[in-house]
Amino acid sequence: MPYYIKGNKIELLKNGKDYFAAVIQSIKKARKSIFIEAYIFSHDVTGKKILTALKEASQKGIKVYLLLDGFGSRDLSQKVINEIKASKIHFLFYHPKISPYQMKRISLRRLHRKMILIDHEIAYIGGINIIDDMHVPNGKGPRIDYAAQLKGPVVHLISLSMVKLWKRVSWSHLEKSFTPKNFQKQIVEYPNGTKLNFIERDNFRHRQDIEKAYLHAIENAQDEILIANAYFIPGKRFERALIAAANRGVSVTLLLKGEIDYFLSNATRAFYGKFLKEGITIFEYTKSFMHSKVAVIDGTWSTIGSSNIDPFSLLLAREANIFIWDKSFASQLRKNIEEDIRLGGTEILLKDWDKSHLIKRIKSRIAYFIIRISLGVANI
Repeated sequence: MPYYIKGNKIELLKNGKDYFAAVIQSIKKARKSIFIEAYIFSHDVTGKKILTALKEASQKGIKVYLLLDGFGSRDLSQKVINEIKASKIHFLFYHPKISPYQMKRISLRRLHRKMILIDHEIAYIGGINIIDDMHVPNGKGPRIDYAAQLKGPVVHLISLSMVKLWKRVSWSHLEKSFTPKNFQKQIVEYPNGTKLNFIERDNFRHRQDIEKAYLHAIENAQDEILIANAYFIPGKRFERALIAAANRGVSVTLLLKGEIDYFLSNATRAFYGKFLKEGITIFEYTKSFMHSKVAVIDGTWSTIGSSNIDPFSLLLAREANIFIWDKSFASQLRKNIEEDIRLGGTEILLKDWDKSHLIKRIKSRIAYFIIRISLGVANI
């Protein structure tokens, strides 16, 4: 079993309603510093609330560091950016506004992490961007998504990662880092606390760490694999691992996004026929817009994070997941995913897929072909 850090406290947060309420409360209680990383920061109702809280914190002398992806947050106006900087919030873009459709590897490397760090003592991690739950493609809200609040020793790993990335980006912009030289290195351990591990994906020392963590759990699964993932285009090894698990009698269930927000998302469906023939159960979430990136295996192992199971997350983007070894938390997350299936899931049956979805099958093959060609051109 991979290494886990004991003595932590974790709280599951579902959707922006719970997540942003907790985040704003933590921001208001901050004493020294606030770090935020996000792919999307929208200047909608939710974004304005977060920005107001950050400005108030900065006015109290708290150091605030806001790092956003240059493409994901490209709609943030220069006026808003100027207001952020004028409030003494330290603001940086990760990579300029380069189109991800340019077939260069550097263009496809994005900051996809969604993390918040308060006083190096409390961390938030998950798939939730700073955007309103009702601000979704196709107008089908509210968005379904997950995050977690963390306390305990694992927060130190998150602190190291976020400070390091801020310094790296500030150096690349030839700007002074402004990061504090010292921060709390020893965090109180919670008695009988949860075992957690923070795993990041970057293009240096941690290229395949998140995928390997998933594969280790899948390859050792004995009873059940439950995955809810918005953008699901697994690589060959991931695909084989799921099929092998199903063949040895493990119940494998996938909850995938039913609302196609851009054409390449159709590539997910390229796997339906093969997976269904191997006994893997597939549901599409169609009630609203699903953005989840979570999984539960054998009622003990679970994960929440920013990483999709697709080549862009697993091979290119900066991602971060928390991996949890705890029966109680796994049970809680499992119940939430099952509720999502019950309330909004539509099961995809093999007989229907083979006979009634010709247009979807054609679109899926075209989208998958485009992705594979694009990755080849980008030499990935």
